[in-house]
Amino acid sequence: MYKGPVSILLLLFIVLQCPVSGQNADINLLKPINKNETTFKNAWLGGAASSDIPLSLGIPVGIAIAGFIRHDDHLKQDALYMGAGFFISSAITISVKKLVNRPRPFVTYPFIIKRDSESGSESFPSGHTATAFCTATELALRYPYWYVIVPSYLFATSVGWARMYQGVHYPSDVLAGALAGAGSAWLGWKIQKWMQGRSHKKR
Repeated sequence: MYKGPVSILLLLFIVLQCPVSGQNADINLLKPINKNETTFKNAWLGGAASSDIPLSLGIPVGIAIAGFIRHDDHLKQDALYMGAGFFISSAITISVKKLVNRPRPFVTYPFIIKRDSESGSESFPSGHTATAFCTATELALRYPYWYVIVPSYLFATSVGWARMYQGVHYPSDVLAGALAGAGSAWLGWKIQKWMQGRSHKKR
């Protein structure tokens, strides 16, 4: 089921890292993001990264609760497919992490400052970024209003930036995570629309 997306991310990793100058570009982009620490950055970016999973799980749960309270089948479906997108995105990123087995930047480069206490797994792709962009894209596709889209992607971008600022991901990790998350959300949305179309035809 995940062979196609996994292959795409593996190909992206190879393209970004070959030749060796790709790796040099990755660390050169990361260095200025990782340094220049401020209290504001620590609070904003730290908060964005730590709220990633709770929000990405809490939003579908909240939509499901609203659906049951209102007896709204459409909201229930939104919640179901958003939850499915989260798990598909997670499965893809975990699979690629194991296949690529890329060390975290702070492990390879001692001058990179580590600002996150929970970063024991592999680096490529960024799971936090995948989750954030999956949630943002799901919301944007289902509720296409500026007051939903703008804060959703501001949150997702903040999570991706935070993971670089915290020294636990390269820019290419974040890019791949964003693609994996947004792609999973888009796939879930297309499947939902297809299922809804079939349901209408039966009626």
